Amino acid sequence: MSALRQFRHTLSKTSIRKPLLWMRHRGFHPSDAFVGSYPRSGSTWLRFILVELLAGQDSGFSDVNRISPDVGDHAGARTLLAGGGRLIKTHEIYREAYRKAIYLVRDPRDVIFSEYAYYKALGFAGDDFDEFLDEFLRKGVNPFGTWSHHAHSWLDAAESGKADILVVRFEDMRQDTQSALGEMMEFLKVPVSASAIRAAVQHNSLDRMKAKEKVNPQKASAKGRFIGSGSVQGWRDKLTDTQLGNIERHAGDAMRRLGYHLVSQEEQETSAVHA
Repeated sequence: MSALRQFRHTLSKTSIRKPLLWMRHRGFHPSDAFVGSYPRSGSTWLRFILVELLAGQDSGFSDVNRISPDVGDHAGARTLLAGGGRLIKTHEIYREAYRKAIYLVRDPRDVIFSEYAYYKALGFAGDDFDEFLDEFLRKGVNPFGTWSHHAHSWLDAAESGKADILVVRFEDMRQDTQSALGEMMEFLKVPVSASAIRAAVQHNSLDRMKAKEKVNPQKASAKGRFIGSGSVQGWRDKLTDTQLGNIERHAGDAMRRLGYHLVSQEEQETSAVHA
């Protein structure tokens, strides 16, 4: 990894981002909608499907990033929603500029492994997983803070009515993708047929997403894959009791708010059954 890349990564986690964020969060329209998520939570997969449904085309990475770009690159985004609205991606914590958004959230116990593999491919993480996990939980390994703070910020906004936010769990979307997408399209007020949703899901299966990455390699593609396995509860065979306890101490409150079952709860329920 180049010294410049490491320097930029380190700098991105400091307060120097504040004026840059202010610049990036300008020029929004009242009719814009956002796809918010913590990194490695499945938002790329979701955006590929939504772009196909809203723009009517099966697209690759370059097309999707142009049609539904990140915050800061949204000036030229295509109109996809009523009233000239655009679909804009963000990994930031909730901000008041996000008046209408889909917030895709994933179990942090799976996020951490996807994030670790991604950061190792980029050269930002070493071989000490416990050290990475501790930083992930206490400070955050990316510019967007900790998973827990990120989730709380979006949930607080949704529950307070500050914004119109649809919270979707990645695991629920994986289990019943068509129903989850139907709810999202209704939320975006875009009528779409069940057959169109089925086709968009098929066009963006895991195998097809990996094939699209081969055509348009991403930052981590040289040493790994940007597109992960999309596993659900893959953490169960990987995390130790100590690591799970550490996660629940730091992220347990947010996990409970989202309905994620904690291992400590499972143990208590098992003890109660056998008492």
